[in-house]
Amino acid sequence: YQRRVREAVVSTQSTGKRLNAPKKWMLDKLSGKFAPRPSAGPHKLRESMPLIVVLRNKLKYSLTYNETKKVTMSRAIKVDGKVRTDMCFPIGFQDVITIDKTGEHFRMLFDVKGRFLIHRIKKDEAAYK
Repeated sequence: YQRRVREAVVSTQSTGKRLNAPKKWMLDKLSGKFAPRPSAGPHKLRESMPLIVVLRNKLKYSLTYNETKKVTMSRAIKVDGKVRTDMCFPIGFQDVITIDKTGEHFRMLFDVKGRFLIHRIKKDEAAYK
């Protein structure tokens, strides 16, 4: 007689299927098979969006994964005033995204239906969280 003990399985996957991604990300079904998974960070998994989704799908600053990687690795993106080179860094409610080379500032908000909304803000408004 052997006792089988179930151990908790910790997911180490960097991606998940696109259809299983949170609906508030508003990713379309046909533009790929996978969706990036947010890294561990200041926001919960279901209450955040990876930086790559913001730059590629929402702001349209890049077309592909590799282009987004080059943009983030060039240290051009700041989140809440700190340079972030992790493409899957979780962006959550009230986070400020700053792109120094273009001089643009954005704030992550929710719309009336609970979906993520990227709102363009001015420089003086980007100073506080």
